[in-house]
Amino acid sequence: METKSLKNRIQIFLLLLPGMIVFAMFTIYPIVKLFLMSFFKWDFSSMAEQTFIGLDNYKEVLFDETFHTAFTNTILYTIITVPAQMALGLLAAVLIHNIPKFKVSFRVLYYLPVITSWVIVSLVFKYIFNTEGMLNYVLTNVMHFTSTNIAWLDTRWGGMAVTEMLGTWKGVGWNMVVFLAALQSVPQELYEVADLDGCGRIQKFFYVTIPSIKSTVLFALIMLTIGGFNVFTSVKMITEGKPMHQTETVLTWMYYKAFTSGKFGYAAALSFIVALTLAFLAILQFKAMKNKDETM
Repeated sequence: METKSLKNRIQIFLLLLPGMIVFAMFTIYPIVKLFLMSFFKWDFSSMAEQTFIGLDNYKEVLFDETFHTAFTNTILYTIITVPAQMALGLLAAVLIHNIPKFKVSFRVLYYLPVITSWVIVSLVFKYIFNTEGMLNYVLTNVMHFTSTNIAWLDTRWGGMAVTEMLGTWKGVGWNMVVFLAALQSVPQELYEVADLDGCGRIQKFFYVTIPSIKSTVLFALIMLTIGGFNVFTSVKMITEGKPMHQTETVLTWMYYKAFTSGKFGYAAALSFIVALTLAFLAILQFKAMKNKDETM
């Protein structure tokens, strides 16, 4: 029996070995290499020989005014888009869950933006909100609301607002699918008991539906927060950080410092600061949800 058990363990190990090797090569090694890189002066001028500088890269990131702007933009993007996506996605899921017909059709319509390329929709939004774009044409030549074109993308808050609109619109479908799956798993008996107690639709939503899908809400919240901090393509395609790097996010600024300025050590340090921030936010979200469950 021991020989057979050992043989099974060896077989399991050999089956897992290729995946473990690939995971170590393309996940573990890059993370470790990036972490070590953050402690060295690593740029275009020192590619052959790097100098150990300790925490200087982290200090440079933390005292960089542009990083402060990019970090603030990322936080605001996350704060605005995450609740909006969750609220609209949950609303769409509830409506689709309660209609008797055409559920599949509405699922497809809401999910289409999710599978559409970020590059394509970013270019479409850029065309719409460009100074010479479609929206200004409609406002000036069709509806005659204004006589001059509005530079939507030439200011910090205008550019960020457009990317936030795009992020919200594109994420509603994903939330709809996640919440719809959760709603279908809620026991129908709970709603029947609520009916016997005289609860209305709004009361059933807040006292039956939401508590029953709280784990899904936490999952969506964490995933969307991570996604908010990873916003890159829409900002890169629509504003490119303009004007004067005022619409940068942490990833676009990291990309700029690494591949335009050549400061790879700075970019590596920035990536770990972002990772620690995400870990801290995830812990806070878990604790907040746990405390809410205890009070309930």
